[in-house]
Amino acid sequence: IVGALPGTRGVVSACSYEAREYGVHSAMPISRAYRKCPDGIYLKPNGKRYVEESEKIRAVFLFYTPLVEPVSLDEAFLDVSGSHRMFGTSVEIGHEIKKRISDETGLVASVGIAPSKFVAKIASDLEKPDGFVVVDDDDVLEFLRPLDVRKIWGVGKATWKRLEKLGIKTIGDVSDFPAEELERIFGKHGRHLHNLSLGIDDRSVNPETERKQVSAEHTFNEDVSDKTEVERTLLALSDKVAARLLKKGSKGRKIT
Repeated sequence: IVGALPGTRGVVSACSYEAREYGVHSAMPISRAYRKCPDGIYLKPNGKRYVEESEKIRAVFLFYTPLVEPVSLDEAFLDVSGSHRMFGTSVEIGHEIKKRISDETGLVASVGIAPSKFVAKIASDLEKPDGFVVVDDDDVLEFLRPLDVRKIWGVGKATWKRLEKLGIKTIGDVSDFPAEELERIFGKHGRHLHNLSLGIDDRSVNPETERKQVSAEHTFNEDVSDKTEVERTLLALSDKVAARLLKKGSKGRKIT
């Protein structure tokens, strides 16, 4: 369980699948995680090491294709459609990448292979942490139909509750629901949900994807009720975010 040591303030940054079985999850206060999993091994984050290993994995990806779209430090989309003549089929490339990551970093990787980013993402999540799921073009609808509707990108808690009131529980239920009615209820998002339920996702892998947010955070060692101290900390965090935006030559549109 990575985040902070028991007895100190902090939240869970990441946790193993074994810890998740005890109800531990990301963003949970360490104190609560410790109550749920007192026998867990607790570690402080090591950002520098994570970046180093991420760069090794990215180098493996780039060996097979220049079309790599990072999603996070440990996840990316790859378009290998132009690499088949040199490296074999998508499945063969997937197995090679998985083996090289293991050989070069000692880490396991979960691979999802599918015609679109949406389906590939779901496939890669299904058998984590060491999965390999292939969804062929002709099998997309059959693959998606029984899955929980919350697997669809953009279905958060609020949307899920509204869908549930409509009797929609699976991705198949979404595809069976009239697209026009979904659009009337949810606007353009409703049409988007219906398209995804049919496996329609024409977004290409974009190596130039820019970071969508810049943030800074601070965890107090003890509860703080002093307004002045809170405001001072917020100002310092705001300065950090502003400096990062300035360095990138970017500007924000929304503050949270």
